[in-house]
Amino acid sequence: MIEWSESQQMIRDAVRKFVETEIKPRVEDLEHGDTPPYEVLRKMIRTFGMDELARQRFGHQIEKDRKAEAARAGGESSPREEKRPRSDGGDSAAMQIIPIIELCRFCPGLVTAMGVSMGLTAASIMSKGTIAQKERWALDLLTLEKIGAWAITEPGSGSDAFGGMKASARRDGDGYVLNGNKTFITNGPYADTIVFICKLDEPEVDPRDRKILHFVLERGMPGLVQSKPMRKMGLHSSPTGELFVEDVRVGRDRLLGESEARAAASGRAGAKDTFSMERSGVAAMALGIIERCLELSLDYARSRVQFGKPIGEFQLIQEKIATMEVARVNVQNMVYRHIELVASGKSMTLAEASAMKLYSARAASEVAMEAVQLFGGNGYMAEYQVEQLARDAKVLQIYAGTDEIQISQIARSLLAG
Repeated sequence: MIEWSESQQMIRDAVRKFVETEIKPRVEDLEHGDTPPYEVLRKMIRTFGMDELARQRFGHQIEKDRKAEAARAGGESSPREEKRPRSDGGDSAAMQIIPIIELCRFCPGLVTAMGVSMGLTAASIMSKGTIAQKERWALDLLTLEKIGAWAITEPGSGSDAFGGMKASARRDGDGYVLNGNKTFITNGPYADTIVFICKLDEPEVDPRDRKILHFVLERGMPGLVQSKPMRKMGLHSSPTGELFVEDVRVGRDRLLGESEARAAASGRAGAKDTFSMERSGVAAMALGIIERCLELSLDYARSRVQFGKPIGEFQLIQEKIATMEVARVNVQNMVYRHIELVASGKSMTLAEASAMKLYSARAASEVAMEAVQLFGGNGYMAEYQVEQLARDAKVLQIYAGTDEIQISQIARSLLAG
């Protein structure tokens, strides 16, 4: 894939029109008011039929799961499912990516709020849950009828998400008692459904090696406290909070997979798969930010006059613009490759997703800061959008794994051969 197809351009233009009509006028309220982002996101999802598409895909997946379960019950081995190329030329993959790009041109925080709910939280349930658990929780997340949160980060763990994890699940009869504190949780203050990741309380096992389990919690459960939104540098339209879990009693029906052996087998690997999906999405976010910064910088370079001529005629300004365009082309090509892989029924390795995330996050942050520099004093003022984009871009180098973690992941994967 080297460019958007005609059908994909039509999708992009329609989404762009929606964003400029419905979201751009609300940016101030979303960024600096008390307006949660979910209603405007639901309107977008309904407008483009993303909810109906999600329902259809969910139905097909449940049907396949039932057939596989029936085969196993009958003593048959489940046929190995081969990933096949999609018949739509990548349009369905593009439909998932294009809204991310277009939203990030004005309000990147909306993408984080939407992606964690419809993507990370739902994907975790769909990949590790039983059929009953998928039917109970996943569809409402996939359509954004309910808000989801994926809770792994803790105050003392940071990048050492598994090794430093303190949240625990203690066996209690047929169920468990959960305890722990999670922080920097996207959608945490408003989440209806929470995938809570913790370690099984195994006194005889070294704490760093204990089984990783995923439980589904819901708003209002006794012992679960969701904080108010936290104040932060950027992504103000994406609510972030803390979760406090104190002696929350749950049945085995809330353990994803409903089996410790099954849950533990996919615990760390499942979370890494989720990281891979999250990291791939960062490139689309970065592309939206880069495109908008370049667009704003070009307009400003043409209209801003200094020393008797437009600043775009100065070579140092031209260098900034040229560097932005190089970043745009490179990140766009990464996004195209991602769409092509999905359309072909393939997926990136964690190392490839990490490389994509590392480059695109750095590129977005550098381009946004150069845009501020190009705007000079105006770029430092909140009245000019580049100020917001510079704040929003920085977090791409931090969440879903810091730059340093990406470098380590890439290098260790390559050295392992």
